[in-house]
Amino acid sequence: MKSQTSIPTTKVERASQFVKTGIKIGGNYIKHYSKKLINPELSREALHEDNAVDIYDSLSQLKGSALKVAQMMSMDKNLLPKAYSERFTMAQYSAPPLSGPLVVKTFNKYFGKTPQQLFDRFGMEAVNAASIGQVHEAWLKGKKLAVKVQYPGVADSVTSDLKMVRPFAIKLLNLNEKDVDRYMDEVGTKLLEETDYELELKRSMELSKQCSVIENLAFTRYYPELSSQRILTMDWMEGKHLKEFLRTNPSQEVRNKIGQALWDFYDFQVHSLKTVHADPHPGNFLMQEDGTLGIIDFGCVKEIPEDFYWKYFALLNPDLLNDEQKAEEIFYQLEFVVPQDSPTEAAFFSEIFKTMINLLAKPFHTRTFDFADDAYFQSIYEFSDKVSKIKELRESKSARGSQHSLYINRTYFGLYSILNELRAEVTTRKPDWLAAAVVA
Repeated sequence: MKSQTSIPTTKVERASQFVKTGIKIGGNYIKHYSKKLINPELSREALHEDNAVDIYDSLSQLKGSALKVAQMMSMDKNLLPKAYSERFTMAQYSAPPLSGPLVVKTFNKYFGKTPQQLFDRFGMEAVNAASIGQVHEAWLKGKKLAVKVQYPGVADSVTSDLKMVRPFAIKLLNLNEKDVDRYMDEVGTKLLEETDYELELKRSMELSKQCSVIENLAFTRYYPELSSQRILTMDWMEGKHLKEFLRTNPSQEVRNKIGQALWDFYDFQVHSLKTVHADPHPGNFLMQEDGTLGIIDFGCVKEIPEDFYWKYFALLNPDLLNDEQKAEEIFYQLEFVVPQDSPTEAAFFSEIFKTMINLLAKPFHTRTFDFADDAYFQSIYEFSDKVSKIKELRESKSARGSQHSLYINRTYFGLYSILNELRAEVTTRKPDWLAAAVVA
C-alpha cells in the first residue's frame, strides 16, 4: 500500500478534506437518482458502495479520530449498510501507512534521536497501520520489538474532527441528534486518552499484571525508556489476527479455549477491576495455535463508576426486569426513561430497553453459551434494524441512556461478535451476586 508523505493537521486542511468528501457524496446521490429515473428498480447498493469508498478514502488520509469512528462503526455488523461496514473494517488493520521521513521526524521530536540511533535495527516500513498510529518492527540486543508510532496531529485534532464527523454519523446511522452529541462527548474523551501513549503505557503495565492470573492469556513487556507521549515500545508478540487465524482451520477445542480466555479476560476486568479494555476489535488480539490469546493494545480503557456498575449489571437478572417497580427505578436512574416522558412514552421506551437488555443478558442466563448460535445474533441484528427505524427514538428531544453505557454496550457486543466468529462455546460464569441482585 502506498505510504502517505503528509497528513492534514490544521483545522482548515482537515475541514477542506471533509468538504471535498461531502461534494463527492452529493455527486454520488445525483448520479444515483439520475440512473433511477431510467431504472426505477435500481437498488441503493451501488450508491452505498460509492459513498463508502469516498468516505473511507477521505478518512484514511485524515487518520486519527475521524478514522477511529469509522473503525468503531465497522464492529457492529448491523449498524451500517454492508458496503460501509466492509470498507470501514479496513481501518482495523490496513490504513495507508505514514512515510519514513515522518516517522523519523516523530522520533527526533520526542527522543532527539532517529530510530536507527535508538535501536540496533528498525524497519522503516510499517507492518500494521490503523487509525491512531502504526506499528514497526525493531531489534535491540537480539530482541525483536514492536514500536507503535502515532500519526502527527492526531491528538490536536480530536475535538474538531468529531464536530466534522457528526453530520456523517447522523446521516449514516439515522440517529437522534442528542444521542449523537452524548456519544461524541464520550468518544471524544476516550480518543484523547488513546492519543496519550504515556497513559496507555501506565494502563498497559497495570492491567497486564492484574490480568496475568487468567489462564491462556499472554501479555507483552513494555519499555518505558523507549516510549514517550507519541511512541510506545514493547516486545514483539507472535500470533495471528482473527481472520488470518480462522483460515488455519483451528479445532473446536482451540476455538473454545481462546473464546474462554477472551470471556474470562473481560469478565475479570468488568466485575473485579471495574476497569475494562473497551476496544474489542480483532486488531487488538493475537491468536496462537495452542489456544493462547495475546492482548496487544490497552489504548482504550473504560473505568466503570461503582454506582453505574451496580445498576447496569443488576438488569442482567431477569427477575429484576420482571419487577416493574425496581426496573422502572433503574431505567430512570440510567436515563433510559427521562422525567419529561409521558406515561405512554415511559412505557414505550421501557419496552424497547427491556428487549435490548434481555438480548445482551442472554449469555449470562445459562451456565454455558454457544456463540455459534447464529439465530441469537440474527435476533440482535433484526432488533438493531428495527430500533434504527423507530421514529419516536430518532425524534426524541432527550438523549437516552447513561453515557457510561455507550462503551460498556460496545464492549459486550464487540466481545460477542468475536466469539461468534470463533464459533466458541464458553462457560459464562455469572457474577456471584447476580442471582440475588437487589437495588435499594
